[in-house]
Amino acid sequence: MGLAPHAYPLTPYGRQMEFAKQPQIKTSVVACIIDEQERILLTRRCIEPFCSQWVMPGGKIDHGEPILEVQEEVGIEVRVEGLIDVFERLGIGERNDHFIILYYRCAPLTFELQPNGSECTEARWVGREEMSALSIPAGTRHILGKIYPGLFPEAEAPPIGAIETEIPGGSFPSP
Repeated sequence: MGLAPHAYPLTPYGRQMEFAKQPQIKTSVVACIIDEQERILLTRRCIEPFCSQWVMPGGKIDHGEPILEVQEEVGIEVRVEGLIDVFERLGIGERNDHFIILYYRCAPLTFELQPNGSECTEARWVGREEMSALSIPAGTRHILGKIYPGLFPEAEAPPIGAIETEIPGGSFPSP
């Protein structure tokens, strides 16, 4: 009796291993763009989530998109300097989704801000002393607290709650 080719590898006991299809991991990337004066670029969003609030440029990455699309959103080019933080959230929503949120520190290569109007209506360089007066969501405050220690003492721990309150760049469709 010959061995038939298998779609899945065999275990050491000769049984076929089966793998359930894993749900797609949803990835969001945020650019924390800091200039030479230690100001950060914040944008006022005009879509949900975070409509009318100030956040760093970023959003979910769709298949085939570049990792950072800052030029599309605010009109400038940046250089990625390093990873600030990664948030991972498992078991979100009815589909038990898996989210990864990457926060990168970036330096601006160009400076003429041109908000695209479809995601944000304003973009401006904000100094540490101005931030507490702005409407900033919890996830953004948490990252700003890492960049500017002591700025938001209540935001030292990652925010807990609905994923939509943590991910910049848009809500995710329901099944």
